[in-house]
Amino acid sequence: MAAAADVSPQAAYIQHHLVHFNSLGEKQTAIANFGVINFDSMFWSFLMGLTAVGLMWFAARKATSGVPGRFQGFIEMLVDMVDQQARSIIPSEETRRLVAPLAMTVFMWIVLMNALDLIPVDLAHYVFHLMGIGINSTDPLHFHRILPTADLNVPMGMSMGVLLLMLYYGLKIKTPAGFVKELFTAPFHAHGFAAVLLAPANLFLNLVEYAAKSVSLGMRLFGNMFAGELVFMLIALLGGAWTGFNSMSMSLGIAHILAGSVWAIFHILIVLLQAFIFMMLTLVYIGQAHEGH
Repeated sequence: MAAAADVSPQAAYIQHHLVHFNSLGEKQTAIANFGVINFDSMFWSFLMGLTAVGLMWFAARKATSGVPGRFQGFIEMLVDMVDQQARSIIPSEETRRLVAPLAMTVFMWIVLMNALDLIPVDLAHYVFHLMGIGINSTDPLHFHRILPTADLNVPMGMSMGVLLLMLYYGLKIKTPAGFVKELFTAPFHAHGFAAVLLAPANLFLNLVEYAAKSVSLGMRLFGNMFAGELVFMLIALLGGAWTGFNSMSMSLGIAHILAGSVWAIFHILIVLLQAFIFMMLTLVYIGQAHEGH
């Protein structure tokens, strides 16, 4: 990555906000790297996961059989929505006992992680500076990103979890022998010598299908949230162009407020939609593991 002196202030600003607080202390942006641990992504994703579980635990603990309050009614509405979707997609009741609560947890977890993008992009750095930390480039918290789903490692890690569930239920429902047999005999069904000739093609297509499902599931969430994060940074640059009470600064300041407000409102839909899509595809992929070609 080029040094700040080699690029414009605007580019340096965006580059700074795309760098993680990681285990090597090097500039790692959104590219997945198995040799680097992004501590900021781990912290915020873990915190949002605990928050999601805590909210559901609190709702279950405070649930009453009478007229529900607003919070209980909201949680019950979500539970009913996820349960209906699971019933329409996954045929096995035994599987739904695990997967439906899992889908509910995934939905709330991703919503909370995505919602972090609505926090002003400079707020974390401003707080760190008030605390006297992260001011110099050598300080650990000089680089910090609070949006876990804009870190490719997090969405891809979640999609790998869905892949493991797909394989688990495929082996469980079809038996190991039946699962392996399907890898070599579907989708091109044949008999005799033709089946032997088509076996490599069937195996290749099935492996590509599993890989495509996993990669697209993670990349879809990452791409949308990363793009949204960039838009917020570009909008923040409008406010950073303030030079005093003059016509140019006033115009950019008004544009900054209007654009930020409009994009934040629209981004609420993206936050919810991406969580819903990830949850639904999790149910669909696990449901497909119960079916044969």
